[in-house]
Amino acid sequence: MLRKRAAFPSQIGRVFSLAMIEFIAKGVDFMELGKQIYELRKKANLSQEQLAEKVGVSRQTISKWELGETAPDIKQAQILSQIFNISLDELTGNDTKGVIYEKVSNTERLAGTVIRILKALGIFFIAFVIVSVIIFVISIIAFSNLREEVSFENNVEKVTFTEVVGEETYTITIGSDGYFEGIGMSDEIKEDLMELIVVGDLPKSEDNIVDYFIKLREGLPEKSP
Repeated sequence: MLRKRAAFPSQIGRVFSLAMIEFIAKGVDFMELGKQIYELRKKANLSQEQLAEKVGVSRQTISKWELGETAPDIKQAQILSQIFNISLDELTGNDTKGVIYEKVSNTERLAGTVIRILKALGIFFIAFVIVSVIIFVISIIAFSNLREEVSFENNVEKVTFTEVVGEETYTITIGSDGYFEGIGMSDEIKEDLMELIVVGDLPKSEDNIVDYFIKLREGLPEKSP
């Protein structure tokens, strides 16, 4: 035989909590609501038992309402307002329009906050894009200037770059027409470099000179500590 399972305390507490949440959300004071129910019941010449029968609850429930220990849920409050022939707002002593207005205001504030956040994110994104573009452009310029300084003189392309060997820094300028100039180097190195110039092939000439200095650096004796 199946037995009807009694409501667990947690379930009862859940129902009670829901009623509390509904009225707390409307700004209703339990004690004031209980006092209102008591005075309206007395004015209607109803006992707790009679009111409980009309609402469909127990007399103990009515007593708890009047003491402010618990509160009716929305449906029960609507029944009470009908019994006492008053509006729900008059029963709860609360302005529903004000509650709605407050909810709308809260929504507007939330929307304003979201918009401000989106604007801030938009500004941050734009700034990020601008900085990224600047860094990209600077990187391209820096990369193009890593090797040398390129110039044109009388329609002849010339390249100027530096090489460091030990503590010596050499400045080399070569041209596509076979032009060569070396600053800060010995005549012996100049002669070696001039032999590496390929007329009409500036990149090849530069590569030859760079390889020359790489080998020159590799041939230097290591410094003693």
